[in-house]
Amino acid sequence: MSIDNLSIKAKIKILKPLNEVFEAITDPEKMTHYFIAKSSGKMESGKSLVWYFPEFEEACPVEVKEVIPFELISFSWGTESEATLVEMVFETGKDAATIVTVTEKGRHNDEAGIKWLKENTEGWANFLACLKAYSEYGINLRKGAFDY
Repeated sequence: MSIDNLSIKAKIKILKPLNEVFEAITDPEKMTHYFIAKSSGKMESGKSLVWYFPEFEEACPVEVKEVIPFELISFSWGTESEATLVEMVFETGKDAATIVTVTEKGRHNDEAGIKWLKENTEGWANFLACLKAYSEYGINLRKGAFDY
């Protein structure tokens, strides 16, 4: 990483098989139980999607770059002038658990970039915690979490 470019990395182990965790991210119906309010479609290579979050009014455009089943999900999101690249890498860990690593990159090391770094690092840690709670226990940690 260049000191001129910022990137985020978050990682978690989920005690569920890789295929279940992967589907929890690519299937919009499952994503509504821990992350988004709705999506215009399933995450598939080359698709343009729109995500809606329960706590925000604006729509979030998502350009799916590549989906390699059970290995990688790559997409860009945000406005055209501030789009960032997100890559989710999946590994099988011990005891058939799944390790998910999320990397997001594409912002400059300036005041706006540092604000983005703080907010999105917090966001990806929250995403992974919510994914883990949903995948392992069927709990939606996000519900009501931002109603303050």
